[in-house]
Amino acid sequence: MSTGSTNDIRASLNERGGFHVWWRLLRPHTLTASFVPVFVGTMFAVIHQSGTIAFGLFLAMLMASILIQAATNMFNEYYDYVRGLDTEDSVGIGGTIVRDGIRPNTVLYLALSFFAIAVLLGVYICMLTTWWIALIGSASMLIGYLYTGGPLPIAYTPFGELVAGFFMGPVIIGIAYYIQTGVFTGEVFAISIPVAICIGAIMMANNIRDRVGDKENGRKTLAIILGHEGAVAFLAVNFIAVYVLTILYILTGLLPWWSLLALISIVHAQRAVRSFSGKKTPVDMMPAMKGTAQTNTFYGMLLGISLLISAILG
Repeated sequence: MSTGSTNDIRASLNERGGFHVWWRLLRPHTLTASFVPVFVGTMFAVIHQSGTIAFGLFLAMLMASILIQAATNMFNEYYDYVRGLDTEDSVGIGGTIVRDGIRPNTVLYLALSFFAIAVLLGVYICMLTTWWIALIGSASMLIGYLYTGGPLPIAYTPFGELVAGFFMGPVIIGIAYYIQTGVFTGEVFAISIPVAICIGAIMMANNIRDRVGDKENGRKTLAIILGHEGAVAFLAVNFIAVYVLTILYILTGLLPWWSLLALISIVHAQRAVRSFSGKKTPVDMMPAMKGTAQTNTFYGMLLGISLLISAILG
């Protein structure tokens, strides 16, 4: 590809050099998918802990979750490059290897170092709670690697959204709640479902955007199976399920009335679905990707804040 074409893509994606190269490698718009579950799980625990919280455990869990997510993004960058799936034209990636010239092994080693730090944080958490957390954490890290690594990457199958949603929803929320309270309940699992759906929606939006290129490279994602219009409709149904469940939980007392605040995020969900309509190129679908990520961010943050308000006001 010509230098001029590369510069055009950089301009359309607002890519800059310097520190921005490494910031893009983290894919920061996806990191809320690791922050939100820890925040929600911890705030739900606060309600049942009379407003108290173990800040050390919260911060350790939060940092470990973010590091694992960032490392997963780096493995994605590395293995998609190794398999020849990413080119200078690719949209939705960090572009650190194909456009900025960073050595692939540098990306791989950085991902492994992030995993190593997450392990140390996990040891700290286990020392203060239970070593069973180590088993669950190890499984989460393995899934993070296998999502795009290994002989059959999960991201290349129709199960990417389901796996990502489960491990970053019920699993992370469950751990965040457990390390604060020492128990895990059906209520915790229930409130994790809307968050899991939002996280899965981020993966779905990503696959809708990359559907054509993924199909050419032999992937069989859910977006490829459903087609563009079908996948967008499925995304809309998922968003509807998030808000229906939220209202149902409020009416049954599982969530406080303050959780109506989370419904404000509907505007981002609507914008995301509308932004996919009639769009054909990955660049044109970037606003839809942004809207989907914002839905997760605002829904999760507002839900967590509503739980905190409820705990403070009693």
